Amino acid sequence: MKQKMSLFDGASLFIAFLTILFLTASIGTIIVGGLPFLSEALRSKEVLFSIRLSLATSTLSTLLCFVVGIPCAYALARCRMPLRGLCRLVLELPLSLPYLVLGLCLLMMFSSGAGKMLRDFGIRVIFEPAGIVMAQWLVNIPFVIRLMRTALEELDGRLEFIAGTLGASRWQRFCTITLPLCRNSMLMAAILTWSRAVGEFGATLMLVGVTRMKTETLPASIYLNISTGDNGMAMASAIILLVLSGTALLLSTLLRRRTASRMEGALRP
Repeated sequence: MKQKMSLFDGASLFIAFLTILFLTASIGTIIVGGLPFLSEALRSKEVLFSIRLSLATSTLSTLLCFVVGIPCAYALARCRMPLRGLCRLVLELPLSLPYLVLGLCLLMMFSSGAGKMLRDFGIRVIFEPAGIVMAQWLVNIPFVIRLMRTALEELDGRLEFIAGTLGASRWQRFCTITLPLCRNSMLMAAILTWSRAVGEFGATLMLVGVTRMKTETLPASIYLNISTGDNGMAMASAIILLVLSGTALLLSTLLRRRTASRMEGALRP
């Protein structure tokens, strides 16, 4: 028997449809305005440079996030860490900070005496492409740590315990049991982290500025074109960014559904 729609249900649907309409109109404005300039943008050396730089820096920063983030998440979830609550707070604090503040932190750090020493050794970050990777890494590392920590805490530790009783070391258990069980969570986290890195701008702007054909990522290209009054090229660059982010979101959704269907199948008798 069908239930009659309540006033609360109707109000919720109305608000949801209004929100969808607003978002569709906002994104549609960019798409309609930028499509006539998209072909020109895809032939532009500057836009192609920004695409390549965005893809390269986002991929590298995502890899670095997981190289650092997985051990940090494992330490928080499985190790007897002193002052765990404080450590968790420090590691996840950047999630609540504005990206401009994170960029300012990096700028001050690499402008200090230690930063100048690193520059003398050839590690140049400020106003350099390497700084884009650093900014993306700082913005996304707490996101990766939280996602991976949650995935590790939700795992059933009995399999690792049994492997330990059979003589497997911590490292062997981590490589043969923990990581394979977290595979789908890692893939989803990687896709979302990469998408966030592609669109990162605030911390990057503070650390490396915006220099054409040097530190010009896709968000920086949009900023430069808007600041010079070239709205058409700005909207065309925005369409490219929308396609990249939308593709990442679609892959993440498909992977999540696949994971959910596998878990459903495993629970069936």
